[in-house]
Amino acid sequence: MALSLVVLAAGMGSRYGGLKQIDPVGPSGETVLDYAVYDAWRAGFTRVVFVIRRDFEAVFRDQIGARYRGRIEVDYVFQSLDVLPAGFAVPAGREKPWGTGHAVWCAREALPHNFAVINADDFYGADSFRQLATFLANARGGEFAMVGFRLANTLSEHGGVSRGVTRTTADGTLLAVTEEHGITAANVGPGRKYSGDEYVSLNCWGFTPALFAGLDRQFPEFLRATAGEPKAEFYLPVAVSGMIARQEASVKVRPTESTWFGVTYREDKPRVQAAIAALVRAGNYPERLWS
Repeated sequence: MALSLVVLAAGMGSRYGGLKQIDPVGPSGETVLDYAVYDAWRAGFTRVVFVIRRDFEAVFRDQIGARYRGRIEVDYVFQSLDVLPAGFAVPAGREKPWGTGHAVWCAREALPHNFAVINADDFYGADSFRQLATFLANARGGEFAMVGFRLANTLSEHGGVSRGVTRTTADGTLLAVTEEHGITAANVGPGRKYSGDEYVSLNCWGFTPALFAGLDRQFPEFLRATAGEPKAEFYLPVAVSGMIARQEASVKVRPTESTWFGVTYREDKPRVQAAIAALVRAGNYPERLWS
């Protein structure tokens, strides 16, 4: 079965201060995104679909997409405010896109087969993509997967982060994901709000096309419910939780020991560069990915 990797890359990174998806962190100028595509490619994915905004299409195609030609098929989908279900219009005062659930919904016509979804600015590690490729090779209907990372290992030293905190059964079946904001080291640890051992969603998912029936129903519901909220976002984990609640999907959380790195803030960059350099020295990656 053909496997596609959907990369959510429409955000400009307001806290980071620039288009962080094309900021180099590897020894030969690689981006965090380069490592994700490389790991997916060697795990067996044959296609990458970038969800981007039209206003930086040219620079993204030239500086990112062009690197992968001849290795993996590359397609583009555009997330914009006016891509909405029939009968809806952009409300006054709305300036930003509608969130990660909307981003994936925008790609629905480009995804007839099983696919994975990731953020463009997270380093997920090779094991995450191997797990998703193995799962997606046999997934059918409403069988989904989420790669889970321990909360304590996903914090930034430079400010609060947003995380989808999971609830699961004893066998790892996902019950719900709750989007939490402003999580810092100060509220993680013994006796604090979070133990740090919780598995969190970093938007590293495996889906079948059955996802789109849920998004088709929930996105209009979201638009009606938040019509007067110009900054409300339709989060992908919340949409998946809605499908679980209606027994439309069953999601297995697949814990990974892969190292996660994030570049939420510009100050995170040196730590990410050092971690990737260590992985290169250990032989996990070549010094030049796409030579």
